[in-house]
Amino acid sequence: MAEPLIILCPLRSFSSVACGMLGQHPEMYGFPELHLFVADSMQELMLYHEHKGRVKGGPGLLRTLAQLHDGVQTETTIHKAKQWLDERQSWSTKNVFDYLLEQINPKIGIDKTPVTVMKSEFIERSYTMFPKSKFLHLTRHPISAGKSMQEFFQQMSKISVRESSKTLDPARLWLQTHSRIMEFTSTLPVGQSMRLKGEDLLSNPDVYLPQIAEWLGVRTDKEAIEAMKHPETSSYASIGPRGARGGNDPKFLKSPVLRVGQVSEPSLNRALEWALDQGFSTKITKLAKQMGYQ
Repeated sequence: MAEPLIILCPLRSFSSVACGMLGQHPEMYGFPELHLFVADSMQELMLYHEHKGRVKGGPGLLRTLAQLHDGVQTETTIHKAKQWLDERQSWSTKNVFDYLLEQINPKIGIDKTPVTVMKSEFIERSYTMFPKSKFLHLTRHPISAGKSMQEFFQQMSKISVRESSKTLDPARLWLQTHSRIMEFTSTLPVGQSMRLKGEDLLSNPDVYLPQIAEWLGVRTDKEAIEAMKHPETSSYASIGPRGARGGNDPKFLKSPVLRVGQVSEPSLNRALEWALDQGFSTKITKLAKQMGYQ
């Protein structure tokens, strides 16, 4: 049974598209957001979702179980998935992840839950569970990432961008999450991790998809690469049934087709367009340049 590919990225938008693309490779399987690295036990995971006001188990995990068990995601199969989880609250999250990997064997499962990078303990738990897995660090320019974070927070909170900046500091979040990821990947053996600008992947999929496939040791032929350019064919590329509508970025669920074209990158010299502690500017610029941004 192959160990999973774990995408480390704080942005749901980029991680959803990337996972949707890679998951369509004939030898890979892209899961929606599973959240299995935030807790050791399923009982703890259930409480985590309850505290967040989400459905027990989370929509991504429920949709995955419904799809793998019944081949379709409906209100009925989601209910069956909930029952399956209720009966296994004594399981560890590792048990559940292993079970999912068994269901898709011999394909490589792809996890892309953004919350994994919000705490070092979550990242470390992913490594403890799967010490031989590969980690793809997906980045986005700090300015465009900040805008995306504000839009998402505004959408979820139904408040204005100006008000959201008072409670969310995108610059601090960008700096902390990517610093955390790079600190972790720096401890891994050469070849176990890859860092890639999300803008490059979306702008030049024919260049970077074969590189990722070669790194993972899967097919790099034209047919396999073409399949990855169609994330809309994923079983999780649409809004789910009642009881589990999400599990991926809302924008991706509404429009999952890959839009080919150059993704712009703002200049790092531009003033950051959100409220933040200006003391972070130098650190952000330094880290962004290290990632290849100008």
